[in-house]
Amino acid sequence: MNMNNQAIIPPGSTIGIIGGGQLGRMTAVAAAELGYKTHIFTPEQNSPASQVAEQTTVAPYDDASALKKFADNVDVITFEFENVPAASVKLLTEIKPVRPGWQCLEIAQDRIREKTFAESLGIKTAPWAEVSSIDELTAAVKNIGTPAILKTTRLGYDGKGQVRINPGDDAGQAWAELGSDAAILEGFVDFQLEVSVISARAIDGKMESFDVVQNHHINGILDTTIAPADISDELRTRAIETAEKMATAMGLVGLLAVEMFIRPDGDILINEMAPRPHNSGHWTQDGCTTSQFEQFVRAVCGLSLGSPERHSDAVMKNLIGKDADDWEKIISDGENKLHLYGKAEARPGRKMGHINRLYKKGSGPKV
Repeated sequence: MNMNNQAIIPPGSTIGIIGGGQLGRMTAVAAAELGYKTHIFTPEQNSPASQVAEQTTVAPYDDASALKKFADNVDVITFEFENVPAASVKLLTEIKPVRPGWQCLEIAQDRIREKTFAESLGIKTAPWAEVSSIDELTAAVKNIGTPAILKTTRLGYDGKGQVRINPGDDAGQAWAELGSDAAILEGFVDFQLEVSVISARAIDGKMESFDVVQNHHINGILDTTIAPADISDELRTRAIETAEKMATAMGLVGLLAVEMFIRPDGDILINEMAPRPHNSGHWTQDGCTTSQFEQFVRAVCGLSLGSPERHSDAVMKNLIGKDADDWEKIISDGENKLHLYGKAEARPGRKMGHINRLYKKGSGPKV
């Protein structure tokens, strides 16, 4: 039984959120402002999302009994984390509406499906090859060249699950380091900018997209997002059309974030996508009429979408590891909008919070 086309989920209802991280936390806050309750399902004790939700179920993602009880106690289900077992999602879908639907998660969970899907729409990607053995990796390196990045097909994020292969490196060592027999090799792209687009799609197919933003990564982790990206109107339009084309083709209900490379010749290549709120959309909390989190709630609950208009230029800076220890200094500057995630332990590479800083429209910094 597919329940994803069910009517509006009205305020006062309970939204079930799979995943207990900061994206779930900020979604739960936005949901509360619209009059919704939230119920988090996560294997983590004292997760960031559970601190602001009405209820939390702490159980493994494959605990069928806990999943059924969770689904019985909510009105609609969504995800802040897409790497959940397929069987779990199918079980949930039989009980309550799940938005975005399973087909969106299936594509986003697997890098091979993701790239094949994009290419089926005529959307370009970086050169890539599926590899499941050292022999296949050796052949792919010969064909694609180096430098290249060897990535697991699933469960990789923030630089995890990937190994860089430079000219002269031993492919066998890289294969052993990755420790997976389900991988892809991606060739490096000569690009001018890394950008991303976040598009919302409602149940009736209507779409709204936030402005294209420019992203700067350090060690595979997003460091800074600048809104808007310093690109031409023509490129801006094409980037947004690309994201909306992908969301429509998937039949997505919710948000789709698409990371892209812009090459010097103006070509746009897809890097990765995520059917949920995204780190590069955090600036919308303070820079837009409607934040990405409110928009996510609106879409998932079948409400009309809000205006994604950018009323200010903005810079979002992630606080990684010990960065958040300087919260007192950060907040002493009244221009900084500080968002902390309630994580008890600061570890290297762990996102602890972010800062949004606003500028008069048209006067923000360019990089």
